[in-house]
Amino acid sequence: MSPVYPFDDAATARAAVDSHGVLVEWNEGARRLLGWEPAEVLGRQAAELLAGPHVRLPEVPRWHGTLTLRHRDGHQVAVWALVHRRPPEDGGGRLLVTPLEGGTPPDPDDPLDRAALLQSPCAVAIYDDRLRLRAVNDAMAEVIGAPGERLRGLRVSEIGGRRDSQDIEAQMHRVLTTGVGHDVRTYVPIGGAGRMSAWLARMAPITDARGRVCGVCVAAHDFTEQYRARERLQLVNEASVRIGTTLDVTRTAQELADVCVPTLADFVSVDLLEPRERTGEPFTGPPGVPVTMRRAAHRSVHGGEPEAVTLPGHSEVYPATSPQGASLLSGQSVVVTQESGDLEKWLSWDPARSLLAQRLGIHSTMSVPIRARGTTLGVAVFTRFEQPAAFLPDDVLLAEEVTARAAVCIDNARRYSRERETALALQRSLLPRSLPHTAALDAASRYLPAARTGVGGDWFDVIPLSGMRVAMVVGDVIGRGVQASATMGRLRTAVRTLADIDLAPDELLTHLDDLVVRMSAEAGTESASGALGATCLYAVYDPVSRRCTLARAGHPSPVLLPPDGPPHRVELPSGPPLGVGGLPYECAEIDLREGSVLSFYTDGLLEGRARDVEAGHRLLCEALADHTGSLEETCDRVLGALLPAGGSADDVALLLARTRGLPASQVATWDIPADPSLVAPVRKQVVDQLEAWGMAESAFTAELVVSELVTNAIRYGIPPIRLRLIHDDTHLICEVSDTSHTAPHLRRAKTWDEGGRGLLLVAQLTRRWGSRHTTEGKTIWSELNLLTDEG
Repeated sequence: MSPVYPFDDAATARAAVDSHGVLVEWNEGARRLLGWEPAEVLGRQAAELLAGPHVRLPEVPRWHGTLTLRHRDGHQVAVWALVHRRPPEDGGGRLLVTPLEGGTPPDPDDPLDRAALLQSPCAVAIYDDRLRLRAVNDAMAEVIGAPGERLRGLRVSEIGGRRDSQDIEAQMHRVLTTGVGHDVRTYVPIGGAGRMSAWLARMAPITDARGRVCGVCVAAHDFTEQYRARERLQLVNEASVRIGTTLDVTRTAQELADVCVPTLADFVSVDLLEPRERTGEPFTGPPGVPVTMRRAAHRSVHGGEPEAVTLPGHSEVYPATSPQGASLLSGQSVVVTQESGDLEKWLSWDPARSLLAQRLGIHSTMSVPIRARGTTLGVAVFTRFEQPAAFLPDDVLLAEEVTARAAVCIDNARRYSRERETALALQRSLLPRSLPHTAALDAASRYLPAARTGVGGDWFDVIPLSGMRVAMVVGDVIGRGVQASATMGRLRTAVRTLADIDLAPDELLTHLDDLVVRMSAEAGTESASGALGATCLYAVYDPVSRRCTLARAGHPSPVLLPPDGPPHRVELPSGPPLGVGGLPYECAEIDLREGSVLSFYTDGLLEGRARDVEAGHRLLCEALADHTGSLEETCDRVLGALLPAGGSADDVALLLARTRGLPASQVATWDIPADPSLVAPVRKQVVDQLEAWGMAESAFTAELVVSELVTNAIRYGIPPIRLRLIHDDTHLICEVSDTSHTAPHLRRAKTWDEGGRGLLLVAQLTRRWGSRHTTEGKTIWSELNLLTDEG
């Protein structure tokens, strides 16, 4: 150790030995003591200078005792030496020092000696104007852990043997040169045992009769307990801030480990119990042993966690003889130490852990059960090998308090995860598992729940309608969680029911608005526009006319990608959200060329923390512009372009629909005179048309259905009457329209009734049938399954 200040370095004999026992430092004081020049001894084994029997120095931070050394001229020199074990950052090995001027008897008139305060309970040391120890009282000698009379003549940096000792010496030099006292707080190992303690060193100048500064008085005060209490409070405060930042169980467990390393332990592992298989609930009492736990997290003072035997996500079985098993069984913290002999016994259950503990020098382990709200969640294990002190009762209390805080957060995260999975399962069960294949369009969809706030009430649907038409709907319920999912399910069911009676989009939204108002009243909200509300967009596409009718209730307008143009927003009349009540909705009609792509979405797709809705709309148009033909790939491209990597803060529903047009060759229309005698020629025209379409096998059934529908229209309807046939590869649709608004219905005909059996016959012969109201009147339709007929 080189001197820091220009004082007499020869007053101390100092030598340094590396970890291999080779001399690497030899100062002027050592030459004065033994006569050897530095060039003669540096690089040689230090044992060659020993004259007496070889002394094996104990593996402690500091040792003092008498060594018999060989002088250059051959005679032996008995030397009292203070030996420091140097840390690796200082090169390792040992540093040996001995004073050369400490044997002078004290002078009663010397002010340095008068200031010794030998009987003071306060630890006091006196240093001269060269910052070499002149005297210490018994209390300071006990603190240092070496005889005071032997230390006379050494500097603080030589007595302490650490880098922070040089910092203290620098502060003493400041007092010596300025004559102004100074206080220094430090956390260093004191004494030979190397136990870390907190000290307040109060430094004051010593003056002679003329006021000249001739030394420094150092009084040391141990405030280790206060320091540790403040450190514990700081750790508890840090734990309250850093633990529980998310509702993720694994992340919360990792935060517990991160907070406690390195302040409380050198290695911390968190193992959680697997929930019960039947109920999914954690254990309310002590679990049975051996117990299986999953490693949720761990943290070490060393990079890469070399102390870990189990990797995160892996499970391991712990017997009752392990610290983990013992603490879970007793419900109390368990501390085992090498000094007590319990550590080896506790590690005997796992040879791999035992060998690792020996290699790392693990000397103290503490296992704390993780419990919250009467349930046992797992165990946290704290280990020390770098810190020299074993776990004290205060450490146990601190670990229990931090673990208890983490346990509540882990339990909250576990409950949230369970409820979120329940809500997700409900949400998925209410959403369509797959979209129907229709002749009118191809469709693809995506639904993503919110990343952090839980599931919501976003939904979408594709509903086949009569006449080859198809309805598309997307909606968003206000709120989060199971309640929003349940409300979404009710609205989706209502939309499907209203769609089955072929209501126009504006009429459907009006009925849906009434439903939300009633649901709000049932929920006990103070007003119809209270907590319950939703937005919705409903569209109906007709592949025959290639027109799409749309209406919206507070929902974003769709984006249209034409076959040969850029994407753009469809301008629709704005409507109030569902649940406001009393306000009308308006429809808009647009012509769609075959191959047009309609994009329906909820606001979670466009909105984001780092952008506004317009910026999101531009990103959506850019993603749709790269459309390559596959709707599934386009869905993925849109989500990748608009959503962050960690997921959206809101639910996202996306529905893409590419339209098809039904060729005129697949549609046949006839105007029917209101004359019953002309039904037979109509049947003949239908049969001829089916033969032209290559559907002769279905002609008999179709002829019967057309005959009944046309006859009913002539008998009960109002002219003009029109018959239309539509077909694709799998279905044949027969439609009869008139201007009457009276809807037909099935009835049970009596034995001798002449009528009442027509619609019953239609219902028996067709796949499905129904009626829809139009602006001109009504249309009765029926659908035949060609594949079934042919089979």
